[in-house]
Amino acid sequence: MLNGKRILLIISGGIAAYKSLELIRTLKKSGASVRCILTQGGAQFVTPLSVAALSEEQVYTDLWSLKDETEMGHIRLSRECDLIVVAPASANIIARIANGLADDLASTTILASDKPVMVCPAMNPQMWENAATKSNIETLKKRGVIISGPAAGEMACGEIGYGRLLEPDVILSAITDFFFADKPLAGLKAIVTAGPTFEPIDPVRFVGNRSSGKQGYAIAKALSDLGASVTLVTGPTNEDAPSGIKTICIETARQMLESCQKLLPSDIAVCAAAVADWTPETYQNSKIKKTSDTSVTLKMTQNPDILSTLSKSVEKRPHLIVGFAAETDNLVDNARMKLLKKGCDWIVANSVSPENPVFGADENQVYFITSDKVEEWPRATKDDVARKLAARIVEFFNQDKAKHAAE
Repeated sequence: MLNGKRILLIISGGIAAYKSLELIRTLKKSGASVRCILTQGGAQFVTPLSVAALSEEQVYTDLWSLKDETEMGHIRLSRECDLIVVAPASANIIARIANGLADDLASTTILASDKPVMVCPAMNPQMWENAATKSNIETLKKRGVIISGPAAGEMACGEIGYGRLLEPDVILSAITDFFFADKPLAGLKAIVTAGPTFEPIDPVRFVGNRSSGKQGYAIAKALSDLGASVTLVTGPTNEDAPSGIKTICIETARQMLESCQKLLPSDIAVCAAAVADWTPETYQNSKIKKTSDTSVTLKMTQNPDILSTLSKSVEKRPHLIVGFAAETDNLVDNARMKLLKKGCDWIVANSVSPENPVFGADENQVYFITSDKVEEWPRATKDDVARKLAARIVEFFNQDKAKHAAE
């Protein structure tokens, strides 16, 4: 599945352009979002309206469109994707890309992009065999452009040979292989929670905490980089949504729990969010006005325990559940008690005492705790901590595979 992946599809001229409509549908069904550039040649075979209807996005056609350049611009269009796919790729657009031309929106976008490019050729067999086309293809390969196809078969012109556009499901497989081949967590689903929860008192006030969400966001990215299909469930933060990762924004602990439960079954759950333990028992629909009283009493009730609920789910328990413990005193002892009480598999514990500011910081120093060991990890950036945790998760699933293979 391509959940959260952003594909920029360039449709060039040729009778095979009709397959691009099914490709859009296939990519969307796999969970990807699809933006499309339709060249002048492509528009001779499929209409902007049909492309827009299937992609559910605006279709871009003209480099010189004041409206399109004002709203998006080819630079942003080239940056805001994870992969550019040219399908069908005519001999003409292959030649323009190979020679670095920038005379229309499609070629300009590719030249301006820092993203990987996949080219799916479609043309007459003689055009495919032409020395100029062969040279252009070799040039693209040397630059790291992925070439997928063409297939052999009967062409629209009646000739037989190599030049047919790959079928949409085959192109989908090539795209999936690009994102996940040789990635050890490919095929696994992961839930990551991050940030604080805000528990409302009235329309303007809430009970919350100082969590920035940085550690949880870093973990989501680290797991995604290793091939996992990650959904990030996040409380309110100032962090940008990670590229290519499905993100669900919530505010309260109950909303976070409900979101996580809807994502089950899942292989991995990393509960890095700093969930508020309590919430006001009564929500005031109007702002509580200040009176002459010098104190206000809030009656609080316990929030649902997300880590414990997921850990004790009988039918849909994630195969590996990682909790986080933020403590001010007796860090390791309290974290080990939490591991036993909650029923999770691992705990990552860090001190949040005044002497060790963690909330909002870019670094973290943690203890990695399982049922039979405690490891003190050196202070490192939160990205490095996330990558180290992700590596441990890979080890866990590799050992699990080996165990099942032995059985």
